[in-house]
Formats: sequence, C-alpha cells, structure tokens
Amino acid sequence: MHLNANTIIKKKITFGAKSYNNVDQLNIAYGIDRNFFLGCVISITSILLNNPNDDFRFHIFTNHINDDFQHKVEQLTNKYKTCIIIYFIDDNNLSNLPTTRNWTIATYFRFIIADYFYNQLDKILYLDADIICKGSLHELFVLPFDKNIIYAVEDKDSIWWKKCAIRLNENKLLSAYFNAGFLLINLKKWESFNVNGKSLKLLADENLSKKFTHLDQDVLNLILLEEVKYLDKRYNQQVNINYELKYKSKSNFYCPITDETILIHYIGPTKPWHKWAKDYKCSQYFLDAKSNSPFQDTPLLSARTSTQMRYCAKHKLHQKKFFSSIFYFLKYFTHRINYLKNLTFNRKKR
Repeated sequence: MHLNANTIIKKKITFGAKSYNNVDQLNIAYGIDRNFFLGCVISITSILLNNPNDDFRFHIFTNHINDDFQHKVEQLTNKYKTCIIIYFIDDNNLSNLPTTRNWTIATYFRFIIADYFYNQLDKILYLDADIICKGSLHELFVLPFDKNIIYAVEDKDSIWWKKCAIRLNENKLLSAYFNAGFLLINLKKWESFNVNGKSLKLLADENLSKKFTHLDQDVLNLILLEEVKYLDKRYNQQVNINYELKYKSKSNFYCPITDETILIHYIGPTKPWHKWAKDYKCSQYFLDAKSNSPFQDTPLLSARTSTQMRYCAKHKLHQKKFFSSIFYFLKYFTHRINYLKNLTFNRKKR
C-alpha cells in the first residue's frame, strides 16, 4: 500500500498570506475529522495567544469541510494576522486501514502530512487537536536534529511501557514509549527512513494489527524506537478529565498542569469542550482560549453518544447535580437498550 498525498489531497484553501519557507517560521499541522473542528481552532488560538511575537503557519488536513468551519478559520486568521491552510482529503485510500471507536481514519492523516511536505519543508510540528498551548514554543523553532527523526514526549510511565512491550512483543519498549499527539518531525529523514511505507506494511498485516490498540501510535513506536529524542513532559502534559471522578472534593482536585507546562493534551473521551467538564480547573486553559476564539459564543457540546452520556452522568453525580445525573443515566440506558435491540434485529435478518 502506498499513499501519495498529491492525489489524496483534493482541495486546498488558504486563509491569510505569509511568506512560505521562512526559516524563522514554525509550521504546525493537524489531522482532524469534523468532530475536532472546534478543538482545532481553539488549539491554534491558544498558540497565537501565548506566542504573539513568533511566526507560524498552520495546516489543517481533514476529510470534511463545511461553510461554518471555513468562516471560523477565516475569522481567526483576520484577528491574529496569521496563515491557515485547509487541505481536503479523499480518505478512500485509507479505508482498508484499521480503526476503532476511539481512533478514526483521521489518525492516519499524519502520514499524508509527512508525505506532502517532505520536499517542501525541513521540519513540521504535528499536534493533536485536543492540545492547548499555555506557554512559549520558541525553543521548537531552533531545536536542532541530530540523528533522530522525531522529537516526542514519553507516554504515561514505566508501568504502561511494560504493558506495551508485552502486548507488542518488543522488549525495547520497556525503556520508553512515546505519545504521538506531539511529533516534531524531520521530514527528509522521515521520508528517507520510509516511515510511511513501513507503517502501512505493519498496519496491513491482519495478524499483527490485532495487537495495535493505539493503531499508528503503536506502529510509530515500533518503527522509530531508536530514532526518537525525548522532550520534557511540559511539551505534552496529558490530562484525563475523567480522573476528576477519583477526587471527592473541590479542595482535593486533579490537575497535573504546572507553571512549567507548555502544551496540555486532553486525552480520554471527556474533552474540555464538553459541557460536563467546564467546572474543572484543568479545563480552564481551554475555556480561556475559547473566549478569545471565533467560537467564543458557541455553546459547549452536550452528550451525544452512549459513552458521552455515561460519563456526563458520572460527572454530574460527582458535581452533586443529582437530577441532571439521573437524566443522563436514563438517556444512556435508553440509548444502550435501543442499540442492543437494533443489533439483535439485524442479526435475525441475516
């Protein structure tokens, strides 16, 4: 299997205008589907707010575009005098790659990003759209590459690395396993090492891909195991808002974010753009950026899926909003019952 970005990218829309290939410019790319439109715009807003004197060019790769999203991007470029380019992707070429409920086809857009830019730029910063900036990225402008292909940040801890090493049958993962939500990529080395080709080959192996719970992140860890240099966690501080449920009072709350944290990565099914997450301290950084973004008047999102309804109900209970909690628990159970009924009906039809 081979991915050619030039044939997969069907449309390119540029908002704002700045010099291209400026050595003093940092190019930042996102790969998203429609569920991350809001998160992506606010992520970019947070970077611009906290780095007013630095020069950025943003690239959004997506398989869906609508007028509202384009309008919001245009508003953002006008307000902050920046440049944002949207690339519309035909993802049919990716349809054979494995996906899960939590990992959609958009997770593979980073391969298209690397393929598209390797002969145009020296490096690019890939960020997940659920990352918020609260500090200076200036160090990344001048960070030199040695023999490494990427800079990344370790994922979780040594207990997690051991689980990954066992699951993927690779003892070298005992020493580290990185999170692919932040990748500073040397594009020419990525291409010469054939990272895309090697990744697609592993993902196409049905027996091997069964072991991949984190899909391309697992694959990239296997391929780039000895080609990565690690940055401090301040560049990818993971925050799981559902961990708030472990704490019983507001005086004893969950917030791993420190003064040194530069990039906050909101992992897990509950995101800071969900209504039930707005009362937590760890969500405030997102809400501050949102209030300075084109989405400032857009309401936070309500629970739509059964997973979201379940977590919404739990958080409402944790927040002592009992009637609201009961309401969402009932919605969750109704949703699940209907799902199981439809599943049984479809099986009988076969």
